[in-house]
Amino acid sequence: MAAQVVDKSWQAVKRFILLLLVAFLLILFILWKAENQRIERFRIALIDRLIPNVSFFLAPIDKATKMLLDFQSYATMYSQNQELKRQLQQMKGWKEAALQLEQKNSQLRVLNNLKINPSLSWITGEVIADSGSPFNQSGLLNIGNRDGVVDGSAAIDGFGLVGRVSGVGSKTSRVLFLSDLSSAIPATIQPIGQHALVLGDNSLNPVLDFIENVKTVQAGFRVVTSGEGGVLPPNLLIGTVAVDGAGDLRVLLAADFGELNFLRVLIANQRENLTEPGKIIKKN
Repeated sequence: MAAQVVDKSWQAVKRFILLLLVAFLLILFILWKAENQRIERFRIALIDRLIPNVSFFLAPIDKATKMLLDFQSYATMYSQNQELKRQLQQMKGWKEAALQLEQKNSQLRVLNNLKINPSLSWITGEVIADSGSPFNQSGLLNIGNRDGVVDGSAAIDGFGLVGRVSGVGSKTSRVLFLSDLSSAIPATIQPIGQHALVLGDNSLNPVLDFIENVKTVQAGFRVVTSGEGGVLPPNLLIGTVAVDGAGDLRVLLAADFGELNFLRVLIANQRENLTEPGKIIKKN
């Protein structure tokens, strides 16, 4: 019963407030439209009172609008920065392709006897995390076997070899970096053609060991994959030869391990070998 009385009282108050508001607006309209010197002075005085107060209340709105515009500008700059990083990644790949072409052109080949290996394709994945595997130097990619990734596939950053795939799931895969203690990559030292192993030791400069003739190796020689074992394709750039303070040979890796945001995983194109001419013709 008391609740009904309160509800009726509140409705009466709301009606009263509404009537006062309508009356105020009506009086304000009449005063605004009336043509009289006293009323005009009253209008001017009213405007002088209201305008500064309105400006005071509008100041936070102006600040909020500027903050919103600044945030939109920051979001645009961030998007442009990400696009520039992707373009820089592509430019690194083009630079390495140009170096490889220059190297191939410098070699004397008999074109009639040239044999072309099956071409490679690749898929780009983002480095999302390191989930803490038994490996010390590894990373996770957001691509897996549903994308064609297989164990042992080479992973490059657009400029040099980063490592090889050492575990594949449906949607993710793990890349074992060249710097890891468990990493051992068969390599060739160019231009002398010496074979060696690039052994990771948890540093950014892996050891260059098991060289046939150490005396012929000089700092600055290029180190590429040899392709032995058939796991990694040949002639992928690993880095250049360097000599540490103890006189041991190491490799200055070409890949930029400080900016491993995206990696390319190389995938061999699977082609059916045709041994009989009849297999070319489709049978109904």
